[in-house]
Amino acid sequence: MMLPRIAVLDDYEGLARSLADWSVLDGLCEIDVIDRKLAIPDEAARVLQPYAVLCHLRERTAMPAALIEQLPQLRFMTVTGRAHRTLDLAAATRCGVAVSHVSQDQAASEATPELAWGLILAAARRIVSADASIRRGGWDTTPGILLEGKTLGLLGLGRIGQSMARIGQAFGMRVIAWSQNLTPAQAAAQGAEWVPREALFRQSDVLSIHLVLSERSRHTVDTQELSWMKPEAILVNTSRGPIVNEAALVEALAQRRIGAAGLDVFEQEPLPAAHPLRGLDNVVLTPHVGYVTRDSLANFYRATVEGLQAYFQGSPIKLLNPEALASPGRSATSASAG
Repeated sequence: MMLPRIAVLDDYEGLARSLADWSVLDGLCEIDVIDRKLAIPDEAARVLQPYAVLCHLRERTAMPAALIEQLPQLRFMTVTGRAHRTLDLAAATRCGVAVSHVSQDQAASEATPELAWGLILAAARRIVSADASIRRGGWDTTPGILLEGKTLGLLGLGRIGQSMARIGQAFGMRVIAWSQNLTPAQAAAQGAEWVPREALFRQSDVLSIHLVLSERSRHTVDTQELSWMKPEAILVNTSRGPIVNEAALVEALAQRRIGAAGLDVFEQEPLPAAHPLRGLDNVVLTPHVGYVTRDSLANFYRATVEGLQAYFQGSPIKLLNPEALASPGRSATSASAG
């Protein structure tokens, strides 16, 4: 009897096998690790055809209906986190593919704010250009700015925004915040001051974005909002690229209408080789690694193994669409039978 095949997707760091004990699945399945990005949907459909189970790392591989419908062997998916905005859950349910989410632990939840502060400090103190200058044999660089006494603006004050507020207070910064549903009382409870939307952009020396991407939040930061910002202000985005109008941001940075930016996310990922952001000297770029630490990856992979064990034992956990199990031929038993 052939064992069902599992694909662990997007292991760019090559750490999946070493950060969890996959041996507990011996005899239940065959596991392959895919370490590169697959083009959606055609290349992914071709490569993933043989697999009954797909294990996702965050949202690195999108799963639109056009891909799911081309994978007739697929029975089960794990996703690291309850929200997987590039997964068409309705299509998965329609096709009888059960989806189990893997929750984050505290180490993972603090990873993004820590990176955001890394970007803030790198932009404020010109760390990247200073490093490059020394490596070229130079010594001087453009002076940066002091954070103490400055204003940190938070566009969104959810879990990550609250962590940002605490760290901003430790730096001695005034913390202000706005989002569509945020109230003054909620902001005050986190040590932040609620301000109107326009005031957030006008008053912030550092503006950090922490909104959930939706049609409502798409291009929340556009030409108008950028025009409100101080000429020396720093914009940081570790949330999702499309919350910012990227073309408008490139223009603002190129014309020095804002001081700098620190970006971990982009409208198109990976960032195209010829993208104008790559040529600007007042932006710090990282490749969507807000959550990527050894600690958070270990948590994700260990929890993925637990989810797979439960599935092959016939009792899948943390299902986002339990109704998918009722589809004919889409049970754990049928999957394990190959």
